[in-house]
Amino acid sequence: QVQLVESGGGLVQAGGSLRLSCAASGVTFSTHVMGWFRQAPGKEREFVAAVRASGRSTSSADSVKGRFTISVDNAKNTVWLQMNSLKPEDAAVYYCAAGRGANYFLPKSGYTYWGQGTQVTVSS
Repeated sequence: QVQLVESGGGLVQAGGSLRLSCAASGVTFSTHVMGWFRQAPGKEREFVAAVRASGRSTSSADSVKGRFTISVDNAKNTVWLQMNSLKPEDAAVYYCAAGRGANYFLPKSGYTYWGQGTQVTVSS
């Protein structure tokens, strides 16, 4: 049974940092793509960043490039999202997701498993 549990959200001032974590069980990082998505009120859930091949390859949205970093701890089966230089527009519920695949990144529809989300609030 796959379980994804996010933590690390909270309230931060603009320009600040947060690190989100996703504790994954029932998922093997070598055979799954792990992703972070976010959803702000009234907006669609959007891609933030993804990692595959046990952390050897990453991808991120243009809106967060240079500010957010995705990484994995294979020993702890945990996915991290380090978020720096946060902006008010980064405020959203952040979701961890997993989908089977090793050789390519997945579209949003390709992710099978989703966590419950963690709230990130950025004050201006």
